[in-house]
Amino acid sequence: MFKELRIILTLLLCLPLLASAQITGYWQQAVEYSIDVDFYDTQNARFKGKETIEYTNNSPDELNQVFFHLYFNAFQPGSMMDVRSRTILDPDKRVGERIVGLSPENQGYQKIKSLKLNGTDVSYTIDGTVLQAKLPQGIKPGSKAIFTVEFEAQVPEQVRRSGKNNAEGVALSMTQWYPKLAEYDNNGWHPTPYVGREFYGVFGKFKVSITIDKAYTLGGTGTVQNPDEVGHGYGTGTSTADKLIWKFAAENVHDFAWAADKAYEHVTRTCKDGLVLHFLYKKGEDYSATWTNLPEETEKLFGLMSKYFGKYPYANYSVIQGGDGGMEYPMATLITGNRPFNSLVGVTVHEAGHSWYQGVLATDESAYSWMDEGFTSYATAVVEKEMGFLEGNPHEGAFRGYYALRDKGYQEPLSTPADHFTTNFAYGVSSYSMGQIFLVQLRYIIGEEAFDKTMLKYFDVWKFKHPTPNDFIKIAEDQSGQILDWYLNYWIGQTKGIDYAIKGLTALGNTSKLTLKKEGGMPMPLEFDVILKSGETTRHYIPLNLQRGVKPTDKNTLTHSAWPWTHPVYELELNHKIADIESIILFPNDNVADVEKSNNLYPLIKKIILEKSLIFQDKK
Repeated sequence: MFKELRIILTLLLCLPLLASAQITGYWQQAVEYSIDVDFYDTQNARFKGKETIEYTNNSPDELNQVFFHLYFNAFQPGSMMDVRSRTILDPDKRVGERIVGLSPENQGYQKIKSLKLNGTDVSYTIDGTVLQAKLPQGIKPGSKAIFTVEFEAQVPEQVRRSGKNNAEGVALSMTQWYPKLAEYDNNGWHPTPYVGREFYGVFGKFKVSITIDKAYTLGGTGTVQNPDEVGHGYGTGTSTADKLIWKFAAENVHDFAWAADKAYEHVTRTCKDGLVLHFLYKKGEDYSATWTNLPEETEKLFGLMSKYFGKYPYANYSVIQGGDGGMEYPMATLITGNRPFNSLVGVTVHEAGHSWYQGVLATDESAYSWMDEGFTSYATAVVEKEMGFLEGNPHEGAFRGYYALRDKGYQEPLSTPADHFTTNFAYGVSSYSMGQIFLVQLRYIIGEEAFDKTMLKYFDVWKFKHPTPNDFIKIAEDQSGQILDWYLNYWIGQTKGIDYAIKGLTALGNTSKLTLKKEGGMPMPLEFDVILKSGETTRHYIPLNLQRGVKPTDKNTLTHSAWPWTHPVYELELNHKIADIESIILFPNDNVADVEKSNNLYPLIKKIILEKSLIFQDKK
C-alpha cells in the first residue's frame, strides 16, 4: 500500500512537468541562477562572486546531499586532468604537460567562501573539481530550495577551453567559470570530475551580472539586458563609469559562457526569420576574407539546420573568437579565429550544430558523447555539403576514421564513458566518427523518409530535455515501423564488425544461384547491385529478420525474404545467366561500415566498379 501511495504522489508532483514534456513518466530537475561577479583584478584575472540558486526537485526522491562542479580547480598541478594528460598514451597537445608547469599566478581555482541552504550554513568537502555538500534538511519531492554561494576565483592561463590570454591574445575565455550545480536524474547524481571531456547540466534560467573594466567588450550566452548602458555594439553606451555592469539573461539553457577582450570587433546580422547573430573577433587582424564573410554563411547554416533537424529555438547566437579550438555552449561558441575561410566556416557549422545536439537535446555527454559529437558531425557534413564546402560523400571521412581505429586495434565499445577511453584517438573516432556512422547506417536501415521524420520528431519531443539512446531509438521505431534495439545494442555495446561476403555464383541453366555469407559478428540488412553486361543494373534488398519490417524501396528494387541473424549463409536465385553478369557489388552506396571490402565484389575489382562506388578507396 505504501509503495502504491508513493507512486501516486510522485505522479501528482510531476504532473506540471509531464504536461510540457509529453512523455509519460519523465521528469527532470530545474534551476534558476542569479550570478553577480566583479572582476576586481583584471590584470591577474581574479574575480569574486555571489550566486543565488533556486533549485526545484522534480524527482520522486528526497535529496539529502548535493554536488557542485568547480571546474577551474582542474588547472592545478596534480589535478586529475593534469595527471591524466601526462599518463595517457596519446595526450591532447593542447594540454600535454602544461598544467603541471603552471605558476601559482597562472593556475586556476574556485574557492567557496560561504554555502547556505535556505539561509542555513551547509557543511561540505571539496575533492578537486567536485564539491559534496551534506544538507541540514532534505529537499523533498516537488519542493524548491534556495542555495546561496559566495566564491572567489582565479582564471587559469588558457590551457583547455577556459582561460586567460589564449594563443590568439583573447583576454578572457570564460567557460566553466562559476560553481555549477550537478545534474540529478533517474540514475542519481552525476558529479563527474573534470578530466577533460564532456558536460551535463540542469536546464533553467540564468541572470548574470558581470562588473568589469569599461574597455572590455563582452559576448556570450543569452541576451544583453542593458544594451544602451554598455554600448560596445549592443546599444548607445550611456554609462560614464570606469566599470560597466553587463547584464545577461537566458532561459531554457543548462550552462552560461562568455568571453571578453578590449580589441573585439562586434558585428551583428539579423536573419530573415528574425534570429540575431553576433560575431566578436579581434580587430586589427587581417580578417578581410574570413570573419567579415562569416555572417552570411552562418545565416545559411542556421537555415539549413532548422530545416533538416528542427527550428532553432532561441532569439540569438554568438560566434566569439576565444578558447583553444572550437567549443560549444548554449547560444554561443568560442572558436580560434586565425583560420582559412573554409576552416572558419567548418568549425562554425560544427559548433553551431551543437546547439541542437548539446544545447537543446542535452544528453548526458559523459555517458553518451556520441549522441552529441556524432549527431553534430552528421549534421555538419549534411549542411556543409549543401553549402558547397564539401564534395562527394560527405561522410567518407567518418568511415575512414572508423576503419583506422579497427586496424590499429584501439576500438572500445561506444558505450564507454567519455573520460574512460584508453586513448584520445579511440574517444575521438568513437564519439565523432562512429556516432556519425550510426546515423548514416540508420538512414540506410529505415529509409530516407522515415529517417528525416525521425530527426525532426526527436528534436520536437525531446528539446530542452535529456534524451538517452533508447529515447532516440524509440522515435526511430515509431517513424519507421521497424524494431531497432538490435542495431543500437550492436553498434554501441560491442566491437563486432559488419562483414558480408559474396562466396559464390553458380549456374542454374538460364538463371544463377548467388551465395552470400555473414563473416562479421554484427548483422545488417543487405543491399546489392547486379550489373549486367548490357549496362542494366538491378538493386536487391535482403531485410534482417530482427527488423520485423522492411524499408520502402522503389519499383526497381527486388525485396527478398528476411535473413535470420543466426544463419551464416544466404542463397537466392538471380534471373540472369552468369555469362550476362558483369559484376555484383554489396552495399553499393557506401553507407554501411563493412570492414572488409575485398569480398564485396564479384568477380574481381574492376575499374568500372571503382567508378561506380567509393567503397574501395583506401580505408587508411
